[in-house]
Amino acid sequence: MRDDSEKRPLLVNYYERYLVDQDIDAYVCSVSASYTTGCLQRLAEVGSRTARRGAVLGLGRLGDYRANMTLGRALIDSDRGVRTLAENGIRSLWMRVGVPSVQRHLAAIEEHLEEKQYDRAAQLATGLAEDSPWIAQAWYFRGKAFFHLEQYEAATRDCHQALEINAYHFLAASVMGQAYLLTGDLVSALESFRRALRLNPNMEEVRAQVIHLQRNLKGE
Repeated sequence: MRDDSEKRPLLVNYYERYLVDQDIDAYVCSVSASYTTGCLQRLAEVGSRTARRGAVLGLGRLGDYRANMTLGRALIDSDRGVRTLAENGIRSLWMRVGVPSVQRHLAAIEEHLEEKQYDRAAQLATGLAEDSPWIAQAWYFRGKAFFHLEQYEAATRDCHQALEINAYHFLAASVMGQAYLLTGDLVSALESFRRALRLNPNMEEVRAQVIHLQRNLKGE
């Protein structure tokens, strides 16, 4: 009789070993030596629960923007572990768009946002959006900077553009909802938060906003 372990993908063995040793570098090395990103995408969609988790983790580390749709779909996987890995992975993937100089530009903008240097972040994001208008993350970063600068109309406009380019950008939908909320447009805020939640059901704070707005609008 053939052992069941012989039938399962190597990826499952790699992932189970990673769960024990927590050596992500060794995991990525093993996966990259055995699988193409195309194979990982297929396993992320049709594999067993453990295989999907392993594939999504691998794509989050090794994939490029061509894996965006696969990771976007994984955000609504039936398994919470897959969803969590997909959220972390896709956010990392969005920072690996374009050539290395573009990626460095994105990293610099993110750093300014983290340091609350919103004017500088908006300035850098504007330059990147003008040079590479196809990069959703540039529009999202500028929208986020505008939000913190209380330029809410500009924030919603940029986040909408980010979603036009990348339909899985749940962060853009969330910021857009917050901007609408602060301008008093509760209907648009609810619509944006619902969109964010459809894209990423793990966003519990957004879920709470949806429930709150639904109650408020129903009361009116």
